[in-house]
Amino acid sequence: MEQYIKNQPITDGNYDKSLAVKCINGTFVGKKVENIISYKGIPFVGQQPVGNLRWKAPVDVTPSDGVYEAYYYGKAPIQEVGDPATRFGTSEDCLYLNVWQADEPTASKNKPVIVWIYGGAFDVGGATDPTYDCTNFLKENPDVIVVTVNYRINILGFFHLSHLPDGKDYQDSQNLGLLDQLKALKWVHENIAAFGGDPDNVTIWGESAGAGSCTLLPLIRGSHQYFKRVIAQSGAPAQTRSAEQAIAVTNKVMETLGCKTVADLLKVSAEDLMKAWAPMFGLYNVLGVRTMPERDGKYLPLNPWEAYANGAAKDIEFLQGCNKDEMNTFMAAMDLETWNAWSAGRTAEKLAQLTDKEKALVESYLNDIKGESYESTVKLFSQIMFIAPQIRLSDEQVKAGGKSYTYYYRVESSQPYIKAGHASELPVVFAHPEIDEFTGRAYDETFCKTMRKMWVQFAKTGNPSLSAAESPDGKAKEWPLYDLKDKKVMVLDEFDIHPAKESEVKIVDWDRTYFLTNYYMP
Repeated sequence: MEQYIKNQPITDGNYDKSLAVKCINGTFVGKKVENIISYKGIPFVGQQPVGNLRWKAPVDVTPSDGVYEAYYYGKAPIQEVGDPATRFGTSEDCLYLNVWQADEPTASKNKPVIVWIYGGAFDVGGATDPTYDCTNFLKENPDVIVVTVNYRINILGFFHLSHLPDGKDYQDSQNLGLLDQLKALKWVHENIAAFGGDPDNVTIWGESAGAGSCTLLPLIRGSHQYFKRVIAQSGAPAQTRSAEQAIAVTNKVMETLGCKTVADLLKVSAEDLMKAWAPMFGLYNVLGVRTMPERDGKYLPLNPWEAYANGAAKDIEFLQGCNKDEMNTFMAAMDLETWNAWSAGRTAEKLAQLTDKEKALVESYLNDIKGESYESTVKLFSQIMFIAPQIRLSDEQVKAGGKSYTYYYRVESSQPYIKAGHASELPVVFAHPEIDEFTGRAYDETFCKTMRKMWVQFAKTGNPSLSAAESPDGKAKEWPLYDLKDKKVMVLDEFDIHPAKESEVKIVDWDRTYFLTNYYMP
């Protein structure tokens, strides 16, 4: 683990005034490397969620005239071991964000702002992951500002408590991670102009659970004042659970810990909470995928699909899509026996929720997939967890009169099994070819630059299309809006970025997997 260094107050007046930005909760002094300035570890809450604030909604910042270092990341949220984000350690004291900007002599004072929300199945991750260092991204695309934020995850971020005997004071605990994200967006809205950003042109951007978050945030009342666009990579409103599912998880944890009340839980250290949590629900321990925002009827609607169909996000512009071989990444991380056991258990659970007719459709889908023993379930869970929900999101958004630019990513890794797997596009969009855990090789540089340029173009204008002059290969890229007739998507192939009808590339099985989006993920 790398050494963690905590930002300190600067009381002697000895700091570089050109790197100091005055915000509501203090003046923060960044660091400049070449032409990129980073401000790391800025708190976006007034008090961190520790002690009696554990499982409580985030607290607004307190105005301050103090001057503070913003040289070092805050710690990642508490989680099981294994994620790259934990390299500086983890803590309940974790609600910090980072701002990245290019320092240019002719810099616009009204740059579009992109706020990154990390993935990790709502169970692991953090803005400290080296993949999310934005230095390379901004060197190439200096005309935006990027903010990366931490939020609570797992047992500390999404844990239903209100049903417990003393749970009446914990009415928000089931969706704290989303409330943290919203509080970070409020901070951005109120302070980003001081960094040269435009508070009225904010795009929220995420992958996996981060993308799921970005598609759920528009459903929270009052959120639209903080952003106008969404970039969602492999994540949709299907990444939610019911109150009953959330309560079942809580009860199992309580039983394991021997706790009866929230008061009992507050006496348990975060480390001991994690020791109980990880073997039951941890992403790395057991591919848990049980931790999700709750359709609680308070912050999130009981039926997010219906909310989208009714126009809840029709004023928000979307760029979103999925990868061809999503679940291959998860399967590749396991041995074959472990995958087959996990997928058999989850398939049985899913089939038990279905009508006889629906079961027959799923079984027919599985039987039609030839190849290795894992391939049928890998394809089924790619559809259930990522692909079908992504296409449905485009459908519902467009039905309601909203806009969606939709993509289908097919660039294959050289790592065994992964192919165009989940998260394999992250080193591309963040310009980190050296992080090849998923990719296994260097991808074509022009393709990578083009993908980043389209993302930035969308954040700037609401349309990811590139003119010949803007496109890295000098050829125009016209990205059509998704529509209900042709369902056009942009196919992201390494040497051929091109639009196509969904029926030509066959992203989803409309008869046999699309309906599974009604059953959500867990």
